[in-house]
Amino acid sequence: MGIPAWIWFLIAFIALVAGLALLAVDRAREGSRNRERLRWADLRGWQFAEEDPRMVSHWTEGAMGYFGAQAAVNVVAGSTFTSEGRRSVYVFDIEANRQIPAAVVAVRCGKQFPVLLELWLASVPFQRADMPDLLGPAGQRYAFTDKVEEAQGVISQALVDAANELGGDVSVVWMEQDWVLAAVAPNAGPSRLERLLRDVGEIADIIDPTEEDPEGGKHVWQDPPEGVRHVDHMHEKPHGEL
Repeated sequence: MGIPAWIWFLIAFIALVAGLALLAVDRAREGSRNRERLRWADLRGWQFAEEDPRMVSHWTEGAMGYFGAQAAVNVVAGSTFTSEGRRSVYVFDIEANRQIPAAVVAVRCGKQFPVLLELWLASVPFQRADMPDLLGPAGQRYAFTDKVEEAQGVISQALVDAANELGGDVSVVWMEQDWVLAAVAPNAGPSRLERLLRDVGEIADIIDPTEEDPEGGKHVWQDPPEGVRHVDHMHEKPHGEL
């Protein structure tokens, strides 16, 4: 005896309702993340944008390449003081296939790091296409680079120790061009992101110690890179400090 047609219609209806419910939950979660990030930016006097697709063309390695980032959303831009001076910072969520796999913090250095260097937790499966070459263990992480011989000369114990302190929710910290970036779990709130910004700022200070300028004081690195300047829909406020 076959299953009555009305049962199939009922099953399809239940599946449709379940799908719509999941979509509503995802949208509510994204809206909550958006509002929380906006309030944080306002509190700091930083700038906020709902989306900036240009960022994925400027940063293509680390978590950006691993997750296949298609856009940067819930973007916060500002500057923060470190022991070596003031540096530009960005915080944003990676969007890939309509999902948010990670949040990223970025701190700018005053000069380009000589190699691409990625420090991944050992628990992360390395399945990314075009993965850089494996350099070897670096403390609690594994180091990957595009220039093995040069990278061996620039990885210091201080850098390894600082990377070890980032936490188990930070899948990767990487040096790309003149930025240090780190990817953390997507549910990280403002307090966690602020701590991570400080930690990544310390790494920036390690690899990019600034020199005193002729007039005294530290250099100030605060201009965003070309293509990642002030994104559309940002509130016009001065950069704040962390």
